[in-house]
This record gives sequence, C-alpha cells and structure tokens, in this order.
Amino acid sequence: MRWLRPSLLAMILAGCGSAQAEVDDLPLVDYVRVDKSERVLTLYSGGMPIRTYQGLQLGDAPEGHKRFEGDERTPEGVYTIDYRNPQSAYHLSLHISYPNAADTDFARSRGRSPGGAIFIHGQPNWLPAGRLPGDWTDGCIALDNAEIAELWRLIPDGTPIEITN
Repeated sequence: MRWLRPSLLAMILAGCGSAQAEVDDLPLVDYVRVDKSERVLTLYSGGMPIRTYQGLQLGDAPEGHKRFEGDERTPEGVYTIDYRNPQSAYHLSLHISYPNAADTDFARSRGRSPGGAIFIHGQPNWLPAGRLPGDWTDGCIALDNAEIAELWRLIPDGTPIEITN
C-alpha cells in the first residue's frame, strides 16, 4: 500500500470517508490503461494502479482497432489525453489523440479518412440519470457521470493512454 497517501490509508483502515474524499486524496495520474475485452480502465501513478473502473461502454463495433471514420470501433494503441471539453454533448469529455501518423497513413492509403473526435466521456447530456444500455458510442469510451468526473479531476492533459483489445 505504499502508493496510498497516509490520510487515505487511515480512512480505509478506519472504514470511513466518502468516495469524494478518497478521490481528493489520490495523486494525479501519469498513465491510463484501457482493456477493451475486459471493459476495464485503470489509472496509474508512479507505476502503481490507483483506481479501476469497470463496465466501460465502447463503440458499436468494439472488437478490433479503429481504421476508418464511421467504423464505430474504439482505437487500440498508445495515444495521449491531449485536451478536455467541459461543453461536450456528453457529461465532460477527455480527448484521445487518435489518429496518430500510422492511423492516418493506413486510412489514406485506402482512400479513406481515419476519423477522429475520440473521447473518454460520460453519458449524453439529454439523459436525466443513469446509463444508456450496451455499446452505443461511435468509437469513444463511455463511463457513468460520476466516474468521468473523477477522471476529469485525476488525469492531467498530456497523460499517455494505452488501449488494448
């Protein structure tokens, strides 16, 4: 438990403390890993996992690497969380730097666009509460609104993200 701050460790051992206090005590993230097949997103700081989110929602065609605009796949590879959008059509959104040069070259060599606008985000703003069922994004990674609010707080711009299948 060396990665826990003393105040967080004390709260856990005492069996008290709110989820928000727990998040406030976590360090900023320096790496994000998404396992699409397991539907798990893990946050790392200093090489240690600090938080895990399960039940991710992906693009309508979740298997395989995103190749083209409109294929509804979620990309695979190493990218960067490069900016955030607080005015998104979804509850908060963190942009993933897809496409990289290789993605663009592959798509263009086939006369296609690689697409873009891939984000980690919450649920649609028009949804009053809860979560849409199943996979519904166009290639993004969706969580519930409380979870994306935590990610918004913990992931600084410039953080690497690895997405695997």
